[in-house]
Amino acid sequence: MYLPNMLADAGGALDPADAAAFGAGAAAAAEALFAVTHGEGPTPLVELPGLAAASGLGALLVKDESGRHGLGSFKALGGAHAAIRLALDEAGRRTGRRFGPEDIGTPAFLAVTRTLTMACATDGNHGRSVAAGARLVGARAVVFLHQGVREVRADAIWAEGARIVRVAGDYDDSLAAVARSCAAEGWINVSDMALPGQERIPTLVMQGYTVMAAEILRQCGDRMPTHLFLQAGVGGMAAAVAANLAMAGPDRPRLVVVEPDGAACLLESARAGRRLQLASHAPTVMALLECREPSATGWRILSRLARDFMAVPDTAARAAVNRLARPVAGDPALVVGESGAAGLAGLLQAVADPGLQAALGLGPAARVLVIATEGANDVDAWSLSTGLVPEDVKRAGALKRAG
Repeated sequence: MYLPNMLADAGGALDPADAAAFGAGAAAAAEALFAVTHGEGPTPLVELPGLAAASGLGALLVKDESGRHGLGSFKALGGAHAAIRLALDEAGRRTGRRFGPEDIGTPAFLAVTRTLTMACATDGNHGRSVAAGARLVGARAVVFLHQGVREVRADAIWAEGARIVRVAGDYDDSLAAVARSCAAEGWINVSDMALPGQERIPTLVMQGYTVMAAEILRQCGDRMPTHLFLQAGVGGMAAAVAANLAMAGPDRPRLVVVEPDGAACLLESARAGRRLQLASHAPTVMALLECREPSATGWRILSRLARDFMAVPDTAARAAVNRLARPVAGDPALVVGESGAAGLAGLLQAVADPGLQAALGLGPAARVLVIATEGANDVDAWSLSTGLVPEDVKRAGALKRAG
């Protein structure tokens, strides 16, 4: 399924507030925070020349987030960033003094944060990141999981010290449940789902993702991508990365947003001409992208910056996972989960369709970037997609387990 962006604001300038929130300054601040709290370098930008040649492309780059902060996902940047910033802000509010990352762990800081509870709803990785951030600052964490979240992801969240609350229904039901509990208990809802009038905390989450964009800019140098194929659930990651890169220079990469075909809330919003909530969605192996409604912030940005919207079936996601695990000769093997490979799934579908390939401007001059947003955090699902077993991956030295 493919839809060009025909919205009235397509190609327009970012809202000034979004430009300020996701520009170079925001990325630098997030990088400075993580330099103190984690002290890690950038994740790799991997080139796949064999697959690029086989796909008729000039270059194919994969930003591999499978090792980010030991959590196996790009979401290590989002929830943790928000949790840390919120704790610093609350400590300052209560004491009347300024707290910075260097104050984390001090008695004055912990006197406040030990009274805080960070809560969120998640399909897996966001909750793990929030739990890790809460643990780092000395706060408690409560994470709400809908019935479709597999136990391997729940176990990984629990290992970060969080209390797990199971909710009947889907992701949207867990969003409603955590909102009710936060209102009743006075907890902080570290949501990555921005609703109109409730965008401050999701913006903090999204600002964490600008770290990836800053790293991409440095890693690419003057050889920037011509195309970005970025997967989306509610759209926070795609919007944050696209916004940051769009402000970096005049040569804005063409952004193609990729979603599961059973939960394409951004594509259907673009078709309708407004942000909407799907009446229902189908379960998908791309479980971390299974969302019925776009984030208000994500939609505001992507309605301007996205050139195209695509929706791909589970078979395409599994094929992309398998292609990365069993690479074209000369390319390195990458261990990426189904949600993490959705952007590549969209690209591979596009290059297999001559009409779509031409419509998207894909050819020998195209330099395409995708983000492998998570590793094999659900090993059973990964094995179903690849026909491999965890021992095969361990021998390759590439297994990224959850927990």
